[in-house]
Amino acid sequence: MTKTAERKAKRAAKAVAAPPAAAPAPKKAVKAKAARTASRGFEPLLKSVLAQLEDDKTENVVTIDLEGRASFADVMVIASGRSARHVASCADHLAARVKADGFGRAVVEGEKTGDWAIVDCGDVVVHLFRPEVREFYDLESMWSAAEGVRAANS
Repeated sequence: MTKTAERKAKRAAKAVAAPPAAAPAPKKAVKAKAARTASRGFEPLLKSVLAQLEDDKTENVVTIDLEGRASFADVMVIASGRSARHVASCADHLAARVKADGFGRAVVEGEKTGDWAIVDCGDVVVHLFRPEVREFYDLESMWSAAEGVRAANS
C-alpha cells in the first residue's frame, strides 16, 4: 500500500469513527464548496510546491483538482520548463523542498532525460514538461472536462 493510500485510509477511518457534527446545512452550493476547500489537508503541501515552482521560474503553471475523481492524488500541477536541463533541475529542487518542508520524500521520475519529469509528493503530483512535449501530450485538455482547472497565478 502506498503512503497516499495509507493516508486516505486513515482519513476515511477517522471520518467513520467520529460522530458527525451537527452543523447547519449551507444555503448555497458556493458555501458548501468553500467549506470543502477549507478542510483540505493538502493545502500546505500545494503552497510549498507552487512556491518552489515560482522560485525556479517555471512557466504556465496550472493546477487541476482531482479530489474525488482520482485515487492517486488530490491535486495535479502541470508546469513548463525552458529546457531539458531546467526541467531536471526543477524536479530535483522540488523534491528537496518537499522533504525540507517536512512533507516526506517525493518520488521523481524522468529527470534524467528532462523532457517530462513527474514528481510524486503524495497528495500532489507535479508534471514538469519542456514546452513542445507539454503541447504534444496536452494533459490539461484531458482533465479539462472537470471543473477543477484553474491558473495557479490568478
